[in-house]
Amino acid sequence: MLSKIIKLKWKGVCISMLAMAGVMIHLLLFRDLGFHRDELLFFSLGQHPDFGYFSVPPMIGFLAFVLSKLLGYSLFAAKIVPALLCGVMVWLCSEMAGELGGSFFARLLAAIGFLSSILFLRAFSLFQPVFLDIFFWTAALYFLLRYINTEHRKYLILFGVSVGFGLLDKYNILFLVMAVLVVLPLTRYRKLFRAREFYLAILVSFIILLPNFIWQVSHGLPVLEHMVELRRTQLNQMGTATFLREQLMMVFPATLLALPGLFYLLFASRVEKFKWLGYVMLVILSLYLFLHGKSYYSAGIYPLLICSGAVFFERSLSNGFWRAAIVAFLLLFTWRILPMGIPSKSPENLVAYFDRVATITHDDAIRRYEDNSYRKLPQDYADMLGWEELTVLTNTAWQTVEHKDQCIIFGDNYGEAGAITILGKKYNLPEAISFNDNFRYWVPKTFDKEIVELIYINHELGKDVRLLFGDIVEIGRITNPLAREYGTRVFLCKNPTQSFNNFWKERVARQLP
Repeated sequence: MLSKIIKLKWKGVCISMLAMAGVMIHLLLFRDLGFHRDELLFFSLGQHPDFGYFSVPPMIGFLAFVLSKLLGYSLFAAKIVPALLCGVMVWLCSEMAGELGGSFFARLLAAIGFLSSILFLRAFSLFQPVFLDIFFWTAALYFLLRYINTEHRKYLILFGVSVGFGLLDKYNILFLVMAVLVVLPLTRYRKLFRAREFYLAILVSFIILLPNFIWQVSHGLPVLEHMVELRRTQLNQMGTATFLREQLMMVFPATLLALPGLFYLLFASRVEKFKWLGYVMLVILSLYLFLHGKSYYSAGIYPLLICSGAVFFERSLSNGFWRAAIVAFLLLFTWRILPMGIPSKSPENLVAYFDRVATITHDDAIRRYEDNSYRKLPQDYADMLGWEELTVLTNTAWQTVEHKDQCIIFGDNYGEAGAITILGKKYNLPEAISFNDNFRYWVPKTFDKEIVELIYINHELGKDVRLLFGDIVEIGRITNPLAREYGTRVFLCKNPTQSFNNFWKERVARQLP
């Protein structure tokens, strides 16, 4: 009896150590680069907590609000929650493998598989809705597994809770719900349509989402405008071949588990009762293919597939040598590809690393941008450079402003405006103004005093600004060629040739009908 207890505790310690490793790897390797463009936006949202925003539901903004109150506006504040939730995900994957019928090796392999994935390394290193989206998908699927194994209908309610909070983070989880509703009538679980708890789960989800739903309706459903903009600027770049290739690449090397895991769910008689979840996965992928979704939109399906693959290998590999070999392969390969998931090197060394990878593999997909261009660094890494330099330049301009109560700072995009709003706090800079993303909701319609000076941040000096001011000086520009914002300039504009306030009223009316 004692030996069994010790054995169980030892196994629990192993999983706990992996979970801790998942936390620490993110907290120790984030210092070479700075805030991501999106992190600056989301911490700006935290300055204005609300039940909705232009491009995202409210959860990330409320979380940023809490973190900024507790930890200030440090980079650590942006990294701590994703890192901690990575540890939770390691434990959750281990539990899912157990629900799929796996023993200790499957649970261990599932945890390692999650930690070894490029996709999950990247997602849990950034303060974006993606890491929460993956968590809520995984929690929802875990409760479905629990229901299948126990038929306790309380897990349906917990599924609804997970979906509801998932919707407060990112509407993407609706694809999981749609796929479940499509597949469920074709299974023996169609009986759920007669269960009170099924409809209670739907009601719970809607009640959780309700504040954001009211906000969307009261603001004219900006989510639709955002979707149209997203399709026009990004989604139309995603072809079928690119989507499928990136599905295989983004979870590498855990593709070794995920791909067999899908087939195991679909065809293995030993997991027959879970087969319908395999079809749910296929429906989700089909929906994203049809709608030209971004590759990472499907991230939420992969923890389950990795866990399924771990169970497959546990049952296929009884020899201790081969089990040790697959674990060693995942760990060693993860060490080699770590810079693809986490910026664990300096920017210059990252460039050299990705150059070597492209030469060896004859493939440079990891550096493909949303507009289908290719540059020296992956887009996420390039989006983490240049912001401090931009803020210093803006502060230089601000120090020369004669009438600070009659001056505004304008950023052309949310990254520029977010940098001044968040990084500028240590220089006591005012919040920047922008018409981009959620900043449009904070644009002042009028000013109490006549604006006589403008700090203008953009790649180029707009024609309207050039005509509006008689004295325009370029303070400087972002000089880091690896930054996505390379060349962005800061202008100090003085001596308006006409009333800026009248111009602003017309601009606001034109920009924000």
